[in-house]
Amino acid sequence: MGLLRGMARTAVVAGTASAVSGRVQRRQAAKFADKDAATAAKQQQAYDQQMSQQQQAAYQQPAPPPPAAGGISNEAIEQLKELAALKEQGILTEQEFGAQKAKILGG
Repeated sequence: MGLLRGMARTAVVAGTASAVSGRVQRRQAAKFADKDAATAAKQQQAYDQQMSQQQQAAYQQPAPPPPAAGGISNEAIEQLKELAALKEQGILTEQEFGAQKAKILGG
């Protein structure tokens, strides 16, 4: 009878421990799930805010101006390079450079 009583007591203790352990695991799982959900919500909110700001910035920026049609000739480019070199050497003043540049560009 003592052996039977000892086995019964062990079974009760083991069953109780198992039940308590299961409850603790469920509570911890629920707690971590809540934390994960809160973290995911914060991340989603930050992402949404960042995307909203990027979209607003994209709408606020004006479109770049279209490139000028035609452009200038290679000869005019060479003349401007020569003028720039003369200006850098100190041969031409800023005013002389501006006047010659205007003549070359036709304005």
